[in-house]
Amino acid sequence: MNTHSEARERVLQAAERLFAERGYIGVTVKDIAKEAGIHHASLYHHAREGKEGLFVEVMERVLRNHQAGIAEAVARGGDDLRAQLQGIADWLVSQPPMDLIRMVHVDLPAISASHAEYLEALAHEAMLEPLEEILTAAQARGQIAHPNLGHIAGGLFWAIEGLHSLPDEYLLQPRSMIASELIEVFLKGLTR
Repeated sequence: MNTHSEARERVLQAAERLFAERGYIGVTVKDIAKEAGIHHASLYHHAREGKEGLFVEVMERVLRNHQAGIAEAVARGGDDLRAQLQGIADWLVSQPPMDLIRMVHVDLPAISASHAEYLEALAHEAMLEPLEEILTAAQARGQIAHPNLGHIAGGLFWAIEGLHSLPDEYLLQPRSMIASELIEVFLKGLTR
């Protein structure tokens, strides 16, 4: 890897960490440069479209990574809905939190409408559509029934993603085990 590529990768990794922690509004170009170990004026050499362009590139990279991880988890589960859902849950809890709520309500309104629409569509495609697709396939096989699988997919996603907000000191078991319990509730319900 050449020096330019190494520096650019440091910039992307620094931006990814900072945007994940603080969101778009909470990060400055100087913050990214400092985290990457370069002078802030040099940052524009590696991020010609500035902070917004860097945010879009980083979020696209993160979302594509999630999309690939979720697709792999689904494939490993075969036609077993529970295994597919557990694979997705294990992937989501093994990754840094996405904080899509902050992204949709705070970050996206702060960037151009075209970039916001693109990232919102990509987030839906990468994170929610795979869940809805496996639920739809399970419904076609007669394993489950519900009139709006999109709502169920979203609720399950948010329940699992929300496990990141639980402080470690309050966890009585690993997040993946809690996710398993949530999956059981989604599949069987709470009633006897």
